[in-house]
Amino acid sequence: MSDFELEHVEIHGHRVGYRHAGQGPALVLLHGIAGSSDAWREVMPELARRFEVVAPDFMGHGDSAQPLGDYSLGAHASGVRDLMGVLGIPAATIVGQSFGGGVALQLAYQHPECCQRLVLVDSGGLGREVSWLLRLFALPGADVVMPVLFPGFVRDAGDAVSGFLSRFGLRSARAEEMWRSYSSLSRPDHRYAFVRTLRSVIDPGGQAVSALDRLYLAANVPTLIVWGDRDQIIPVAHAHAAHRAIPGSRLVVMEGVGHFPHVEAPGRFVEVVSEFMVTTPAAHATGEQLRALVAQRQREAS
Repeated sequence: MSDFELEHVEIHGHRVGYRHAGQGPALVLLHGIAGSSDAWREVMPELARRFEVVAPDFMGHGDSAQPLGDYSLGAHASGVRDLMGVLGIPAATIVGQSFGGGVALQLAYQHPECCQRLVLVDSGGLGREVSWLLRLFALPGADVVMPVLFPGFVRDAGDAVSGFLSRFGLRSARAEEMWRSYSSLSRPDHRYAFVRTLRSVIDPGGQAVSALDRLYLAANVPTLIVWGDRDQIIPVAHAHAAHRAIPGSRLVVMEGVGHFPHVEAPGRFVEVVSEFMVTTPAAHATGEQLRALVAQRQREAS
């Protein structure tokens, strides 16, 4: 991943980390909660052979700043739009995994002119159900016990164990990616951003933000839904519900894969996304078109 060294730019006075390489139609890759742009390390080099690829660190994640303030889906979506503007990318195919899928949906809703296609990968924001662990972290006081649950020495020990198992061919891509994400919570600044981000979309009962009632607005945007059939964080039933709700969408369910298709089956993931890119024309949506769709739905309902 030498062509994807971490770069930085200052936007609105805050440092933003990102990785950027390749030429061609633009792809923006949005990681999940507690993750970073490094989550795409297995697929970025291959995608960059055909496309211009940008993978940002969300604010409060990875090597981006951790300011006090707004960590909602809307704030992250605006941050992605601003980074695209700084990099001279007016529009792109937006690929979002887990929490990043919720940001991708919000970006398409808030800033449709930025979104040529949507790729939702085990995406949040499509139903109430979510893993018990994330619901546990949403409980009041969970941030107080996080320093006990995620001390630095446990992170370091976990990294050492992961390296040892890899040498003997016992590496589990799914477990390793989960550990990589949650071990970042050993840093106090990351814990603060994680809690603020998590509680903006999840409460103790499950996901608190849903795009299901607005998915009809994606009818004019080519949409690919990719899901692992063994996802234990967000159930694959959400993929089927979204597929039914988005006219013309494509659904690819990967057998034997969990919550991280881009890590667990990178070759297949690159193949599916690349085929989608070259077989669907880019959308040129505008805010005016979305407002017209909302007005039309209102007339049909009344």
